[in-house]
Amino acid sequence: MLASVQSCAVVGLDAQPVAVEADIFSKSLPHFIVVGLPDAAVRESSERVRAAIVNSSLRYPRGRITINLAPADLRKQGPAFDLPMAVSLLVASSQLPDDCEEDLFTGELSLDGSVRHVNGVLSMAHYAKQQGVRRFYVPAVDAPEAALIDGIEIIPVDHLTHLANHLNGVVPIPPYESDQSFSDMESLNRYDVDFADVKGQEHVKRALEVAAAGGHNVLMIGSPGVGKTLLARALPSILPPISFEEALDVTRIYSVAGLLSTDAPWFTKRPFRSPHHTISYAGLIGGGRYPRPGEISLAHRGVLFLDELPEFGNRMLEMLRQPMEDKAVTISRASSSIVYPANFMLVGAMNPCPCGYYGDPVHECTCSLSAVRHYQQRLSGPFLDRIDIHMRVPRVDYEKLRSRQQGESSATIRARVTTARERQQQRLSDCPHCLNNADMGSKEVQRYCRLDDAGEALLRNAVRQFLLSARAYHRVLKVARTIADLAGETWIAPAHLAEALQYRYRPLV
Repeated sequence: MLASVQSCAVVGLDAQPVAVEADIFSKSLPHFIVVGLPDAAVRESSERVRAAIVNSSLRYPRGRITINLAPADLRKQGPAFDLPMAVSLLVASSQLPDDCEEDLFTGELSLDGSVRHVNGVLSMAHYAKQQGVRRFYVPAVDAPEAALIDGIEIIPVDHLTHLANHLNGVVPIPPYESDQSFSDMESLNRYDVDFADVKGQEHVKRALEVAAAGGHNVLMIGSPGVGKTLLARALPSILPPISFEEALDVTRIYSVAGLLSTDAPWFTKRPFRSPHHTISYAGLIGGGRYPRPGEISLAHRGVLFLDELPEFGNRMLEMLRQPMEDKAVTISRASSSIVYPANFMLVGAMNPCPCGYYGDPVHECTCSLSAVRHYQQRLSGPFLDRIDIHMRVPRVDYEKLRSRQQGESSATIRARVTTARERQQQRLSDCPHCLNNADMGSKEVQRYCRLDDAGEALLRNAVRQFLLSARAYHRVLKVARTIADLAGETWIAPAHLAEALQYRYRPLV
């Protein structure tokens, strides 16, 4: 007998339909074969399916069993096809009704018949809603994640026996109903570092406020121990609250990567990623034999912090140039290309020289000028040109370190940043790809970053004196636009432009 049930495979961040067809030829020797371009995990599913059916007190069909995963030219990977394979076999052997063709199944089976977690359930649920699927059967542990997509009935399955009883109408499984809303989870957000805990560094805090308000990239240069890492880790606490649509985008990425926590099925605050400089190219950018999102995609809508920036190596940093411009990364293979979103704020931190103390008023630098110059040249000009804000982080005085006076809290700064972002979103409402000033293209810069005569004269002199490139010219105007938004001004004043120019890169030697 022949039977077919619907499942799907996750390719990149999107789900593709897969029909799981089962054919049982009883007049043949027992044999189980899976066709349809399966990987090793899918081929091994034959033993998991057999043991799960037997240990669930169901009848395992005898004879030659052929499982076809269509379309045959789409590579199938992972254990997510275990449950649909078992269901198709049970339908083909007349142990389950054949009226589940409009339903979608996914899940890994253990040998005792219990259903385990699989990656990419949120993308599958999104596909199911688009295709008008009646019910989506998912592992019980993944039901909260799938329920983020409204308009589809989610059936949580914890054991193959329970699913069989449900489909046979013996003991129905009630649909999953979420008991927590996005706003309820958002109110529980806590941040590890508050700006009030950072002593001194007021001008650096101001630069980070500007960066957070406009989504600009930042580079902090300073001696060891002056607070660069602490400031970077405090940055997420002043970013505006993540919207529900942004949270869904981030959650889809983490779902595909298998990094979602079972305690929280979705992201309610912006991600902060801090990879070590020994990371591989595929780990940072994405890819691998079976492409997966890299750190730049895991930092989507959040912060990517690269500490000890020159240690990442020139080739690694050059690979960031295209994603920093396009806000996405394309992973190309011979068979297909996958696009992952990568709209992140880059925050880099570095020492000024190999020993770390060039220009320090307390410690003497032991590096030669050629060594300092060579160390700083690990960051190429095109890479530095894509960073909007460059800040020197000085040593903090003893009196400030011992002071009990608290600075501005992150909540206070965050309110100003949120107000500035709201101004930007209102101004850029007719530009769907622009969520903040950093996303603006040359057309939007020309339209919204107008200067008066004094500002034109100041910018003209700066371009000639600092030899600013066309990219740097546009980025100065974007930062000035953000500073004006923080000040609540409609147009960019010379003071806003002067502050933006102070943040441009200047060689230390």
